[in-house]
Amino acid sequence: MVTAADFSFEDLLNEAFAQEYTIEGSVVRGTILRIDGDFALVDVGLKSEGRISTREFTRHGDNTELKAGDQIDVFVERYEDKDGLIVLSRDKARREEAWNDLEKSFNDAQRVDGVIFGRVKGGFTVDLSGAVAFLPGSQVDIRPVRDIGPLMGQSQTFQILKMDRARGNIVVSRRAVLEESRAEERAKLMSGLKEGMILDGVVKNITDYGAFVDLGGVDGLLHVTDISWKRVNHPSEALTIGQTVKVQVIRFNAETQRISLGMKQLEADPWDGVAAKYPQGTKFTGRVTNITDYGAFVELEAGVEGLVHVSEMSWTKKNIHPGKIVSTSQEVEVMILDVDQEKRRISLGLKQCAGNPWETFAEQFPAGTEVEGEIKNITEFGLFIGLPGDIDGMVHLSDLSWSESAEEAVKAYSRGDVVKAKVLDVDIEKERISLGIKQLGDDPFATAASGMKKGTVVTAVVTAVQDNGVEVEVDGTVSFIRKSDLSRERNDQRPERFSVGDKIDAKVVSIDSKTRKIGLSIKAREIEEEKQAMAEYGTADSGASLGDILGAALKQAQEAKGE
Repeated sequence: MVTAADFSFEDLLNEAFAQEYTIEGSVVRGTILRIDGDFALVDVGLKSEGRISTREFTRHGDNTELKAGDQIDVFVERYEDKDGLIVLSRDKARREEAWNDLEKSFNDAQRVDGVIFGRVKGGFTVDLSGAVAFLPGSQVDIRPVRDIGPLMGQSQTFQILKMDRARGNIVVSRRAVLEESRAEERAKLMSGLKEGMILDGVVKNITDYGAFVDLGGVDGLLHVTDISWKRVNHPSEALTIGQTVKVQVIRFNAETQRISLGMKQLEADPWDGVAAKYPQGTKFTGRVTNITDYGAFVELEAGVEGLVHVSEMSWTKKNIHPGKIVSTSQEVEVMILDVDQEKRRISLGLKQCAGNPWETFAEQFPAGTEVEGEIKNITEFGLFIGLPGDIDGMVHLSDLSWSESAEEAVKAYSRGDVVKAKVLDVDIEKERISLGIKQLGDDPFATAASGMKKGTVVTAVVTAVQDNGVEVEVDGTVSFIRKSDLSRERNDQRPERFSVGDKIDAKVVSIDSKTRKIGLSIKAREIEEEKQAMAEYGTADSGASLGDILGAALKQAQEAKGE
């Protein structure tokens, strides 16, 4: 039997000290003796007591009221400090306990609960019942979280990704938990999904062509054309990320697991009975919703739009961009031109709501009326003159002058000149107005031709001598005598025999009103005179020569003049 005598005082003292030092760095059970201000005095069964700040009992949501006699677990940091007290820590005791539980959960691949309480570089800090873990920013949620505020201070479930007790490192993930739950929900949802089902979802992402809606573990595409019956130029006009929406499954492919969603399908189709509501030829007021190169779309009611083609926008403004005629959101009056309910198309007219300027002009200025306007443009085929109603009329080059050539006549006009003209014709269907300037005066050809008959002899004045004949003027009408018609005798068929200003007698051989030409011939006149002389003074058969006959005729003519 071993007795106290077998041990020396030194042995007993060393044993006591060894026992006390072995509890350093371990967790022991202690009793609160009293509360002194901000500290709790705790007895852990040693020679002296330890003090713990009361703040260590209230961190991370632990608001338990402390009182003398309470049993608590504490961590012994050092046996004595300079004041002779034991240094204890409630935080470290909690941490040690938590590490033990967390290691077991990590090894068993079990989830743990914790609270996000701080933000650090690259992520957040999480309190796992006393142990502090790191939550990377990419592991907070399945999709990026813009505002972490609502998650702070709230109990969350995490998956431990990595643990290193020696270094005190713990890495957790909230995303892994959500993905696992999401996979379960997805499988359940996909197994019962059918076309026509109405579901609630959250807008997850917005693109130019539509929005992806989270239906609870599975995403569906809400195309921009299926958001609303009315025009939506971009999904962001009607939706925001995070918005809860009610959608209908309009198409579902079980093999590819692609889901097409619609919102407008939950509302009545405004195109039902649209043909009866908008009969052809009626006028309505609408709002311009979109402008393109080929026209403008006008909303007649929510979800019902029609197109005003660029050709139906203005009577007078041609080849102009629609944006220079109307503007977006402008209220306009339009006429229904055509309705195709099957193709969901309505053709509208803007110009039809204003009077046709060509019809108005035809009523005010019928053919034969004299008008006045400014020369807007001069082209190779005529003059364009501005007329009332913001329309133009054209004077063809051939209608500039009765006597001058078109090339010469057009030289007298310039853009900006104000001229008078006569209305020749108005073609409402082709939107053309024909004008004439020369028609303001009498037609010299008509005047001259009215006093002439084919076969009569007229006196003409030479206006030009050319190699192939001479140009002459008769009663204000220009005509041309060809070289072969200048004389009966070939030797005298020389244009140079004549000079400008000479008066000559010629026979009218033709009058062509279409070409506006009077055919003249000196040769024909000479032949005609020869025939008359021979008939009057004899013939060669009677023995008289042609010279004798013509001489007698000439002598008689001279005697007649002398009288």
